[in-house]
Amino acid sequence: MTDAPSPSDTPEPGPPPRLKGHALIADYVTRLDGSPGVYRMLNAAQEVLYVGKARNLKARVSNYARPSGHSGRIARMIAETSYMMFLTTRTETEALLLEQNLIKQLKPRYNVLLRDDKSFPYIVIPQDHPFPMIRKHRGARTVKGAYFGPFASASAVNRTLNHLERVFQLRNCSDAVFAARTRPCLQFQIKRCSAPCVGRISEADYARTVEDAQRFLEGKSTAIQKELAAEMMAASEAMEYERATALRDRIGALTNVQQSQGINPRGVAEADVIALHMEGGQACVQVFFIRAHQSWGNHDFYPRTGSGAEAPEVLEAFLAQFYDAKEPPRLLLLSHPIEDEDLMVDLLSARAGRRVEIAVPQRGEKAELVENALRNARESLGRRMSESAAQARLLEGVAQAFGLPAPPRRIEIYDNSHIQGAHAVGGMVVAGPEGLIKSQYRKWNIKGEDLTPGDDFGMMKEVMTRRFGRLIKEDPDRKGEHWPDLLLIDGGAGQVSAVAEIMAQMGVSDIPMVGVAKGIDRDHGKEEFHRIGARPFALQRQDPVLYYIQRLRDEAHRWAIGAHRAKRAKATMANPLDEIPGIGATRKRALLAHFGSAKAVSRAGITDLTEAPGISQAMAETIWNFFNDKT
Repeated sequence: MTDAPSPSDTPEPGPPPRLKGHALIADYVTRLDGSPGVYRMLNAAQEVLYVGKARNLKARVSNYARPSGHSGRIARMIAETSYMMFLTTRTETEALLLEQNLIKQLKPRYNVLLRDDKSFPYIVIPQDHPFPMIRKHRGARTVKGAYFGPFASASAVNRTLNHLERVFQLRNCSDAVFAARTRPCLQFQIKRCSAPCVGRISEADYARTVEDAQRFLEGKSTAIQKELAAEMMAASEAMEYERATALRDRIGALTNVQQSQGINPRGVAEADVIALHMEGGQACVQVFFIRAHQSWGNHDFYPRTGSGAEAPEVLEAFLAQFYDAKEPPRLLLLSHPIEDEDLMVDLLSARAGRRVEIAVPQRGEKAELVENALRNARESLGRRMSESAAQARLLEGVAQAFGLPAPPRRIEIYDNSHIQGAHAVGGMVVAGPEGLIKSQYRKWNIKGEDLTPGDDFGMMKEVMTRRFGRLIKEDPDRKGEHWPDLLLIDGGAGQVSAVAEIMAQMGVSDIPMVGVAKGIDRDHGKEEFHRIGARPFALQRQDPVLYYIQRLRDEAHRWAIGAHRAKRAKATMANPLDEIPGIGATRKRALLAHFGSAKAVSRAGITDLTEAPGISQAMAETIWNFFNDKT
């Protein structure tokens, strides 16, 4: 693939600036060849409007040169085009990869954009312990073991773990807790664990149970049930009634799991069922995860439709972006055909390292799965549109109440949390036309060493300085979507004045800000609102806008106090060993296990330190110097 210039590079040299739209594009076509590649369309301000891929750049771009025959969306895009940029690639797959990278980086207005590209949790059974635990895992696969997933949500994983504990009685405690146990815990008493920590089950029997759990997660529950039934009969005939009863209970729990799993397709072992519903310029993509003939949950996504893209383009863009950092399954069942199916198959197969199939089923069980996903997409989009309409009315009310020129697209709400200045944290939550935008939440550890403990004004100044100092540096021209239209500050006139002062020093004085004070008797519902240069005022107790502001303020408080508690808990659990260079989790555990406490480690000599597992002479000297060097 040819080297790609950065987005800040100048556009392709071309026709005189007086040309625009399809005439300009036609002029570019005369200098293109039939290579595969990526093209960018820019407006007069050199903002990227659209990024597209092409098997044949000349043929693809020439379609835009026609003066008529375009959809309304494409016609608007062409009319705004003042420049174009081109990058050639060796293959069409490279063009698709480059296109998706540029879309993710530039977020062009006319492209379909997946806005909620989250990671999904897995279940992992590690292989680094004779009695492995079963637990939830999210992120890079750094642990050696067997992975099962993805699951649509953490709650779906937790439900499955709950079932596995009841059926297979695998431990869920950490290795440290496991090593410290001297008697069975409550999990053993309620038949959720076989208590391997105290020898209530042999290593061989536990390994067989782990193998059964893995087979269950692979969809082989029927075979497990038959084997358990045979073992139960054998135990009963041998008059081992206690063992037979335990096996009977496991069979019953396994039956309950099978009955509670809902959709369990017999003919589909592994697939993602992906359905798209579009209405009113909005789109919902519903994804169901089918693994081991079981439904492991579903999740809905609401991609930006690029000012009116059609279903095939929306679904193709979704697939390319959704599987950018996720391994695709062997089969994708779609509700709509996509434009370049063969190219998408090549891309996903390359990412998975095996063949990936894409199908749009018309009949049978697979079509029923797609129809179920499509129904969920339709209902989810209906609920979202209803919520969006209500949210739009609330934002109109906010604009009217606070004298804003238009309903705010982005509201930022700030709060601080501390105990007499200790473990101080600043928090920001964000709301907009689609409700709370949790991916935009931020928190800051208050670092000001010259602050008086409990100085809320000083803390708020530090938060605003760090927040807007970075925003000014990253987007000085305010072209991005991260500049707020309204600031809500938890506090009264003093807090607002402090924020206004620091904002003015940074040259940002045109963002409206409102302080939300508790009001008379600090009563919920009697809030007073403070603005620079205006008298405080209140809203009617039954005003929906008041309830909305209260919810935003409470959410900011919840976010800030949660961050504060986490910081305080971390400080409470802090250990002096954490500060020693070269002491990681393994050496820390070894030292604590050998000496019993960090204080005992601090009092040990160099010779004594070398007796701890993994502590060399040089490391022992480092530890001794840390605790004894008083210079």
